[in-house]
Amino acid sequence: MWPYFSTDYSGNSFTLFSSSHWLAIVVLLGLYIGLFLSRNFFRESPAADRTARYTIAGILLVQETVLNIWRLVNGDWSVTTSLPLHICGVAVLLSAVLMFNRRYSLFEVTFFWGLGGALQALITPDIGQYGFPHFRYFHFFVSHGTLILASLYMIFVYQYRPQHKSIWKIYLLTNVYAAVIGVFNWFAGANYLYICRKPETGSLLDVLGPWPWYLIAMELLLLVSFYLYYSPFAIQGKIASEH
Repeated sequence: MWPYFSTDYSGNSFTLFSSSHWLAIVVLLGLYIGLFLSRNFFRESPAADRTARYTIAGILLVQETVLNIWRLVNGDWSVTTSLPLHICGVAVLLSAVLMFNRRYSLFEVTFFWGLGGALQALITPDIGQYGFPHFRYFHFFVSHGTLILASLYMIFVYQYRPQHKSIWKIYLLTNVYAAVIGVFNWFAGANYLYICRKPETGSLLDVLGPWPWYLIAMELLLLVSFYLYYSPFAIQGKIASEH
């Protein structure tokens, strides 16, 4: 059993769009469809709603804690790589809080940072050699899948919707956050948000040019992606206004 929790894993490496990748995607899609179909049940039952929200929050917090324990046990924990300072890491913590207080302002952040970022991560996972059935395989899909679930819960059950002004609000917040992280990276010798250099494994950044030009491309890509995430709600609002 231990090899599946070790950093020195010699089993199957993760392969993009392999059967194990598609299996995770199909399972998560089934979960999301199930939530949509049962949305009225959670709306009408305060006890079920509370249980569902607290369970989602618990999974988010537990998976983050377990990941750090795994890194510590394997001697792989570091201030420069292990803090939850990447966008998805922050979104995990904020989504857990959202499940408790249900504040719309938090939903705006977790929608663009969490749901948007996690969707991209699920399509192109960055888990290297840790394929099925390694711990990191399950952790990756549980953490990112639950991050999406938290936003969808507020959309399906509480009928929260991002607004057009949310795009620019979160875009500004993202840049302020990136500036703060940039300073932290400078002092800590870290590379959170990949501000200082591209990730060692292949990524979308590879086609955006060298540093620092890829940072400018990232700015444009970020804004375009925010509009893409918002577009289904814009279309839904336009259709509703015409009827």
